[in-house]
Amino acid sequence: MSRSVLVTGGNRGIGLAIARAFADAGDNVAITYRSGEPPAGFLAVRCDITDPEQVEQAYKEIEEKQGAVEVLVANAGVTRDQLLMRMSEEDFSTVLDTNLTGTFRVVKRANRAMLRARKGRVVLISSVVGLLGSAGQANYAASKAGLVGFARSLARELGSRNITVNVVAPGFVDTDMTRVLSDEQREGIVKQVPLARYAQPEEIASAVRFLASDEAAYITGAVIPVDGGLGMGH
Repeated sequence: MSRSVLVTGGNRGIGLAIARAFADAGDNVAITYRSGEPPAGFLAVRCDITDPEQVEQAYKEIEEKQGAVEVLVANAGVTRDQLLMRMSEEDFSTVLDTNLTGTFRVVKRANRAMLRARKGRVVLISSVVGLLGSAGQANYAASKAGLVGFARSLARELGSRNITVNVVAPGFVDTDMTRVLSDEQREGIVKQVPLARYAQPEEIASAVRFLASDEAAYITGAVIPVDGGLGMGH
């Protein structure tokens, strides 16, 4: 049976790989995007998750065209890297509002139908940075660490309704965002990773799809690192 799946920020990078993984498995996949032209093959809905009204309208369109969301992957996020002494209030609040509060908005809206159905799968995309920390990324790390507490609270709150809530924490992934780094920067990062390479987006997608599968029905409140061993022990 195909399910109604929503991947926020599913137009590129990790989000697109996740959307394709679900589509390849036969699910009906909607993605949200903020700008540009979305990829073909999905129900693409323009939505800025920092705007509650846009979130509501996106869900209404998805529900009308492919049914209530049964699997939600909250992937949309932003970075505004800066050392603490140079980080503005706006730099901090923008990242928190998108990555953490935006996730709250999309999960809360999906939860309505999941509670009625007494089933659902929620997967939040965090980061190894949220567990390990990273100089110049205090805002991003705080937002991604916040997702862990958010997910585990919801796992306790919603478990009796057969709704699982889990977190995937990717390490450094080979995407457009990391390809802009210099060769020296990329080499320095790889030296920290026990597996000595970047992840491919598809490797993150595989973990997400597993957590949304029947095989993972007894997993909730988990944080699954897909980081090549970078953050082990956290």
